[in-house]
Amino acid sequence: MNLLSSFLRFFFHHLYTTFAWAYDLVAASTSMGQWGAWQRVALDSLPSEGRVLEIGHGPGHLLKQRALQGHLDIGLDASRQMTRIAARRLRRAGFPVNLVRAQAQALPFASGTFRAIYATFPSEFIVTPQALSSLRRVLEPDGSIVVVPTAHISGSSLPDRFASWLYKVTGQSADFGSGWEGFLEKAGFSAQLEQVELQRAVVYRIVAKKLRA
Repeated sequence: MNLLSSFLRFFFHHLYTTFAWAYDLVAASTSMGQWGAWQRVALDSLPSEGRVLEIGHGPGHLLKQRALQGHLDIGLDASRQMTRIAARRLRRAGFPVNLVRAQAQALPFASGTFRAIYATFPSEFIVTPQALSSLRRVLEPDGSIVVVPTAHISGSSLPDRFASWLYKVTGQSADFGSGWEGFLEKAGFSAQLEQVELQRAVVYRIVAKKLRA
């Protein structure tokens, strides 16, 4: 079991780089087709006006979705492979490519640039002091961060139960409770953890408001 878990963790880690071409297929398969719906939970909490940044844009599905809704967000990702895939997706849809390759810990934007920042299923970097400090700096005084950190598969079918097991052994599923609020409050945010119930899953969403200094 430990060997299988280690292999799966290695594979999922490299989905953002070496195996980026397989990301959509793997995400759809392991979530039993729910991945896109889980990601879109983040969009419901974004403002209707102002500049918005997506951290870890991946293949660019949410950037395209937002563009279809009339919002031309900026996307940031450290992966060269994902940046190329997302750029191709946006160009084919006829939208401008507003992508930046950089780390969240050192955002290359002026202070107070964005009304909101969102990220879906990010790795642990999102709650490091360096990343939270960087995110806070580029937000407007009343800006917000929206994060979808994980989902719990609640379906009772055999495929859903298998997907739930897979998420547990790869560390993709975790208990997100008071720990998140603590990290965010220490970094200068007020945070609220929400549970969004979908048909076959419960998706966790964190909305954090920047506190005035």
